[in-house]
Amino acid sequence: MAGSDLTLDARRQQANLAFMASGAEFSFGDPTALPLPVVELQTLTADSLGVEAVHEGGLTAEVICLSHGGRRWAVKRAREECLVRNPDGQTSFLNELQRHAELAPLALPGIARPVYGSLRHGLVVSPWIAGRHPGVLDERQARTLLDVGCALIEHGFFEWDYSAGNLLDDGQQLWLYDFGYCYRFDALTQFNSAGNGCDCPQFHLAERIEGRHLFGALLDAGGDDEALPHFLSFKQLAAQAYEGLAERLVRRGASAQVLGHYRGLARHWRRAIAEAPGLLYLASAWQAHSSDLDDDLRGRSCTPRTLRRAQWLQRALREHGASLRASDALTPQDAALSDATLLACLYERELEARHYQL
Repeated sequence: MAGSDLTLDARRQQANLAFMASGAEFSFGDPTALPLPVVELQTLTADSLGVEAVHEGGLTAEVICLSHGGRRWAVKRAREECLVRNPDGQTSFLNELQRHAELAPLALPGIARPVYGSLRHGLVVSPWIAGRHPGVLDERQARTLLDVGCALIEHGFFEWDYSAGNLLDDGQQLWLYDFGYCYRFDALTQFNSAGNGCDCPQFHLAERIEGRHLFGALLDAGGDDEALPHFLSFKQLAAQAYEGLAERLVRRGASAQVLGHYRGLARHWRRAIAEAPGLLYLASAWQAHSSDLDDDLRGRSCTPRTLRRAQWLQRALREHGASLRASDALTPQDAALSDATLLACLYERELEARHYQL
């Protein structure tokens, strides 16, 4: 396939895989600002002086909390092999370094700023952010996260992974610090970094937050009745955020297609919140759980929550199949199947998720 015919994803993957195969270094920042020499950071263990904790749950890297010189540091060390088994996983650490290098001079609120990063040394070192991973988003958390996401979009960055493990709440601000799945795009002419930038409009900021975090947290917290008011509050804030984003993009000369995309989503949500909030919840939950289930299956990085998503989808189809079809929540491929056939496919996806469970 000619280079010009490749998708944005394929071009990025091709370039990053070639860069990694070349053995070249990619680094940023000042090694003299590090709390310890690079070689000592690479060999830290749980028993090393100053190490307060080792967090090994990340799919790409482990994070060490290091206390040194009266400060606390986050020392992120890349795994020898990413546990996400696809090209995006293989290149995620390089991609994160690239994004941090580009984001650093922008100094955006809510974006962590490492002092140093190196591909060949497998390190990203940042001041420690004292916070916790969020659960169900409250109004402050949702508003600040949408603000951070909109700021990234305005500067040409599309973040795909708003999972809780990539977020920290310090009580005032929700912080993003992991950019392994944040890609460049043209915010004035494109919707996201998928396909050709315009042919996958189903992926956008609020959808990414819902798929990677919000609906998973709601699933863990209780049933659909309890989840509904939290979802509607988030959707109202998302509508406000998109209206504001469109106004700022107008001033920067964004295309009518891009402006119509954000404004149209905001109008649709406001109307649905007023007229059919339950149906909006059902359709959004279906899309979020379906998307995240597919993400985990592609990356072969499934968790117990992945299984609960697959089970929710089967239950929703059995109980609300007609409503889901009427709301256009199903993909064209799934909509072409009978309920019985689709239910069987969802069960197969659950079995596949069990096979790939980490």
